[in-house]
Formats: sequence, structure tokens, C-alpha cells
Amino acid sequence: MIIKKTVYFEKPGRDNTADCVSVLKEAVEAGGHKNIVLATTTGDTALAVGEALRDQRANIVAVTHSMGFKEPNTTSVGRETRQKIESLGIKIFTGPMLTHSLETALNHKFQGIYPTMIIAQSLKRFGEGSKVACEIVMMAADAGLIPEGEEVLAVAGTARGADTVLLVKSAVSKRFLELRVLEVLAKPRV
Repeated sequence: MIIKKTVYFEKPGRDNTADCVSVLKEAVEAGGHKNIVLATTTGDTALAVGEALRDQRANIVAVTHSMGFKEPNTTSVGRETRQKIESLGIKIFTGPMLTHSLETALNHKFQGIYPTMIIAQSLKRFGEGSKVACEIVMMAADAGLIPEGEEVLAVAGTARGADTVLLVKSAVSKRFLELRVLEVLAKPRV
């Protein structure tokens, strides 16, 4: 039997970022986890994690929104912020979002129901951050930035900031059914 602490937040959102970074740092120090994947919209979460884990020997991957997420030919993380993140030794992945690309376009055009959207909505039953955490682990594994089949700490949130920390057994998207959420370290209750 394993007994571990889980942090539950009263509400989702970026107000929980500092606490999530603390939970993450504690997990890295206690468990020796060497692979971390985090979602970052503007780069703030990546900078906070990078500063907190500066002395840790960890493979940290920041996953941003895809190009054109809000408007054509734009990204949410500016050039200067990207440079700061990379100076902390963090790799940045900007690419297709598994549950928010082709099927979203098809849904807008044809108003249908598509398998990836059903999976995304099912994962959201555990919270937006839980869905994003699973998604970014697969995205980073697809890009070869983290190993497949390893325990990975995933940090994500609802809208901006972090409110969720999961320990996930990684899988590439092609083997989505092998992805496992092993532990919930922090998440909102709502």
C-alpha cells in the first residue's frame, strides 16, 4: 500500500500556480523524477518551474499553444520570453495540439462529433488541467523530447497558470491507450 498526499484547490486557475510549483518541486526531490512536461500559455509557468528547479538535473519540456492558436501566424510566447525559458535549460515544444486541431476545424465546419473530441471531453471530467496534462505528455513524447513508457510529472492548468500536477506513464499519441495517470498530486475540486 502506498499513502501519498494530494492537494485539492477550491477553484481552478492561475492563483494555484505557486502551490503547483511547490508540489512539483517536492515530488522531484522525493521521487527523483527526471522528466517534467508543463503547459505554458505565455511562458510564465515555464519560468516559475525553471526557477524553482534550477538546481535539479531534470529534463523539462514546456509545451506552448500551437502557432495560430488565437490568430494566424502568431504564438502566445514571445521571443524574449522563449529565450529566458531556454536559458533555464527548458526545451520548448510548439506544435499541433492533439485534442484541438483538425477535429476542431471539422466540428466548426460540419458540427459533428469526433473521437478525439469525445476523449478530450471525457478527460475534462477530471478537470481541464488533467486533460491538458495527458495531452502535453503525448505531444512531448511524439516529438521525442521525453521517453515513452516512463514516469513523467505533468503540470497544466485551466486557462492560464497551473492548477494540476499528475504523475503519468508516458505514451506517444499513437499508443494513447497505454498512457496511464499513476498519481494525482494536485488538482482543483471543481
